[in-house]
Amino acid sequence: MLKKPNILFIGAGRMAEAIFSGLKQSDTIGKITISNQSDQTRLTHLKETYNVETGIWQEVISTHDVVILAMPPAAHPNVLKELSSKVTDHFVITVAAGIGPSILEASLPGVPTAWIMPNTAADIGESMSLFACGSEVKEEHREVLQTILDAIGESEELSEEQIHDLTAVTGSAPAFVYQFAEALEKSAQSYGLSSEVARKLVMQMIFGSASMLKDGRKAGDLRDQVTTPGGATAAGLDVLENAEFSQLLHKAVLAVNHKASEQAK
Repeated sequence: MLKKPNILFIGAGRMAEAIFSGLKQSDTIGKITISNQSDQTRLTHLKETYNVETGIWQEVISTHDVVILAMPPAAHPNVLKELSSKVTDHFVITVAAGIGPSILEASLPGVPTAWIMPNTAADIGESMSLFACGSEVKEEHREVLQTILDAIGESEELSEEQIHDLTAVTGSAPAFVYQFAEALEKSAQSYGLSSEVARKLVMQMIFGSASMLKDGRKAGDLRDQVTTPGGATAAGLDVLENAEFSQLLHKAVLAVNHKASEQAK
């Protein structure tokens, strides 16, 4: 592994904060510097909260080993163009939707690059992150990358094409789960419960169900355990089936992929 690599974040949004707050717990990382030229107030807040350094990335990049691009996809072309004349032996990583290693390598030929697609659960160290590495990545870079990934949860290496297709499942689908939770809360409130009690019921139900899945049990088996043929749960599942629930979710995944593809162009 690169000896205590110094890491520079270009961008200081929630995902950047989730990553470096986790990295601050690691003793294998050197200094962390955050750059976000459009929001100095946030930089000051992050510096005081996490004891990280701040600066203008163009002025401090030479003292860092790893560059994490944590800005929106649309901001990448200009930053990559400027970055191309400033990187030497850096390892460049992006966490932006649709920006795979092939895009990074086209702008930064010969530079080791990687793509991480986390989700918002990185905030609590429970992200399911997908990642892909560029052709120049060596074992020492992989070790650094794994340290970053471990700081925010679990991870799985896939091909660049697979990440494009599956970002909807790991990155956007949490929003589907939250909408599902919100709908169930409203249903519970219709029976006279307060919003607080309704939220507690739904939250623990989802947490418990997810915990059983994480325990290694199959979703179909768990569903069948809850469902008695011809019973009450089966009646509810029939409504979802008649509404083509599975097909609707697949359409939502396709819509996410289509939009992400447009944004990456």
